Amino acid sequence: MTLAAENLAFGFGTRFVGRDVTLALGEGTVLCLLGPNGGGKTTLFRTLLGLIPPLGGRVTLDGTDIKRLTRADIARRVGYVPQAQPGYFPYTVEEMVLMGRTAHLGLFARPGEADRKAAHAALARLGIVHLADRIYTQISGGERQLTLIARALALSPRLLVMDEPTASLDFGNRARVLAQIDALRASGVGIVLSTHDPDQVFAHGTQVALLHGGRLLACGEPADVVTASALRQVYGIDVEILTALRGDGFAVRVCLPHAES
Repeated sequence: MTLAAENLAFGFGTRFVGRDVTLALGEGTVLCLLGPNGGGKTTLFRTLLGLIPPLGGRVTLDGTDIKRLTRADIARRVGYVPQAQPGYFPYTVEEMVLMGRTAHLGLFARPGEADRKAAHAALARLGIVHLADRIYTQISGGERQLTLIARALALSPRLLVMDEPTASLDFGNRARVLAQIDALRASGVGIVLSTHDPDQVFAHGTQVALLHGGRLLACGEPADVVTASALRQVYGIDVEILTALRGDGFAVRVCLPHAES
């Protein structure tokens, strides 16, 4: 299964946020969308999901223009994980995950046994079954983010769109969410995620798209795209890219920004 943008222009009404974006997400890959605040990442994601119409070009799912697909058709194939929010209503974690089964339910239908089994399986996959009866508004930010991932997985999609899945998380919860992203990719799920951290791109991405000012500067393998000169162009700071050796002997690339005087 492939989600693709072809010469995509996106925005709101007559206001363009981005243009000329061409990229594709397949199963078993992690495509990282890297760029500064205000660069159009969230608007691009909403367009890829069919939540807002493209202003030019097209978005296809397995070669079919998403304009020809219903919201339920898209939701059954492509899961969406927004940034974790505190929430306002006292739903339990299990109820939040069950909401992800909506695309399989008819109008006014209630979740059945199959839906509850799928929700439990998603919770188990992420190691948060123990949170099932907890109130979503009363758990930590990292636990809320894992809950939203479980909600998306409850439909067993082959592709996931994740909007800054580690934003505002502490070090431990960030590591847990990234570990789940690695596990999902290894199981064959394709993921496109936005991030502000080039180190995450090196450690977890198989492909990277560099978005700046609504335009795609480059798309390809992280080592080829995430360079000191590219980061200077996008973020306006000098960066040194180093290779570090982890305790297990695995070499990783890290970015060290230069402090400005």
